[in-house]
Amino acid sequence: MAIYTHHLPAWKREEVEQIKDLAGKYTLVGLVDVYGIPARQFQQIRRNLRSNAVVKVARNTLVEHSLNELGGHFVDLNEKVSEHSALIFANGNPFKLFKSLEQTKTKRSAKAGEITPEDIVVPAGPTTFKPGPIVGELQQAGIPAAIDGGKVKIKETKTVVKAGQAINKKQADVLSKLGIKPMPVGLSLLAVCYEGDMYLPDVLSVDDEAYKAKITLAAQQAFNLAVNAAVPTACAGVTEAQIAKAVREARNLGVEASIYEKGVIELIISKAYRQANALKAI
Repeated sequence: MAIYTHHLPAWKREEVEQIKDLAGKYTLVGLVDVYGIPARQFQQIRRNLRSNAVVKVARNTLVEHSLNELGGHFVDLNEKVSEHSALIFANGNPFKLFKSLEQTKTKRSAKAGEITPEDIVVPAGPTTFKPGPIVGELQQAGIPAAIDGGKVKIKETKTVVKAGQAINKKQADVLSKLGIKPMPVGLSLLAVCYEGDMYLPDVLSVDDEAYKAKITLAAQQAFNLAVNAAVPTACAGVTEAQIAKAVREARNLGVEASIYEKGVIELIISKAYRQANALKAI
């Protein structure tokens, strides 16, 4: 399908072929957001991922040409190409890739105009600042402050910026001085193609512990349902639990109906003895 790039110069054509070649070598092809990552740190991230993944930076037009030539589900990635995106190629599954990228993230100071991904909370307590203009700066940023014992003290815990809101310049300056770094630094997975489907972060962001808890609960509920509904299954322990339940119910029925059978007579006598004592006590 070279109709997309037959007009490209040789070096661009070579770039497209490199991208297509990488897509053929790896099971995962995706896009990551590289915004805000300093050049030195970006190179370090690429080196750290070298054994598991390859990050390829290319012009958006060449990325789109490459995805169009690859065809199929790769074309869907075009809608996620942005000014700060790069290609990523890896093996494994998309959930593992997403988790590994999240685990490599660090934090940096916020810049004015950036949107915070989480609530920025400034805790109450003393600071290392001496009395001066910093008190007014804190208050202008929405942080209640006062002088206490010759040092600046934050009077109460305050949510300065809520998740999804923009950080203004005064807030960014104060947060930087306080050493609060709310912005994640690292590769953020925008989308990834795997086995004919495209996966987005909202699907890939799975809480492992919560997921395990749900599976455990589902298994317990299925076990209880099988036992109580007397549905025989191959699940370990179900048959034993069903037999034990049937024995208990048969024994209780025998006692209540005064059926004189082995293993029941003793229980009937014991029940009669308790009832006699209860009547005697009246």
